[in-house]
This record gives sequence, structure tokens and C-alpha cells, in this order.
Amino acid sequence: MEQAIERLWRRLQMMVGRGVVTAVDDSGPVQLMQVRASGLEMADRRVRPQEFGLTSNPPVGSDAALAAVSGDRSSTMVVGVNHQGSRPRGLLAGETKLYSADGKYVYLTAEGGIVVDAGGQDVVVNNAKDVTWNLSGKLTIVAPGGIELRAPMVKSLGDMQDNFETNDRTMKGMRDVYNDHHHPVKNVQSGSATVTSEKPGEPQ
Repeated sequence: MEQAIERLWRRLQMMVGRGVVTAVDDSGPVQLMQVRASGLEMADRRVRPQEFGLTSNPPVGSDAALAAVSGDRSSTMVVGVNHQGSRPRGLLAGETKLYSADGKYVYLTAEGGIVVDAGGQDVVVNNAKDVTWNLSGKLTIVAPGGIELRAPMVKSLGDMQDNFETNDRTMKGMRDVYNDHHHPVKNVQSGSATVTSEKPGEPQ
């Protein structure tokens, strides 16, 4: 009886452990890890279950939390991973941050909305049929390198205005001026002659 209790106690002690990730195999349907659990114990090809819709490949050297089914260390799974050097710090209660080891992140803040930092790298959206942004305010784009539109047609329900910091005239305003403008006709003899041109024959 005493031996049975001791075996049970040992199994309970072996059910949970911790280690350091030494290798990751992310090629299959389930991610496999090699974890050094102690100076002598190396757990190889251990399954790491991940939440549906979210996957990651943690760097070598990450901390790993281990769970052994029924206390059998040959059936160990990796149930949690943390990379100390990459983990964001100082989040407020209720905040969430999706991050990578090189500093890119999507940050759902408590008070500042959603912040995306691409770390100076490209952002690419592929295979989208339509993209719709429903805003309650305005959309501001700051692009020192310019904006390039490769589209057969650009439409706007509202008016267009260029150089808005120094120019208060819109494209509609310029069309109205064009459609109503006259030119003086030079070198016309006085009398019944018309000295100004007619309005444009094709309004814009």
C-alpha cells in the first residue's frame, strides 16, 4: 500500500514541468518541439496543441510549460510557451497584443483604439474581392513616397480638392469657372462687333 501511494505521488509530481525550447518542427499538421526539461532530460518531438485560428513558431530559447498525461513523461505535451525577450510588457487590464519576435504588432488598447506597427516592413493584402472601410470620421493617409493607384477608374461621391492647404477651389468649382468663362477678342474694330468669346461649346 505504501509503495502504491509513493508511485502515485511520483506520478503526480511528474505531471507538470517546465523547460526550454531547443528546436521546433512546424512542417506538419501538429507542431512538434524539442524541450530540455533539465540538465539530463531532453523531451523530443513533443506535441504543442495550439488554439484554433492562431498559430506561432516561438524562437529557440523560449520557456515551455509541460504537461505529462497520467504523469508519464514519455507522453509529455507543451501546453504553454513564452519568449522573455519578445514579450510585450506593461499592458493594461483588458488589452491584447499580437506580436512577433522582430517587433511587429497589432495592439488592441484599452483607450487608444487599435494600433498596428509593421516595423518598417511591407503590409500586403492578398485575394480580397472587395474592401470596404466604414468610418464615422475621416481617413488620413500620410505617404511621403506618394500614392499609386492602378485602377481603370477612380470615383468619388463627393468633390475633389488638391493642394487644400493653399487652395480652396474644388474640381467642381474649377468646372463652373470654365463653363462660364469668356475670353476677350483682341484687335477687334469698335462698332457692332463682339469683343468677347462665347462660352465653351462643350461644358465640362
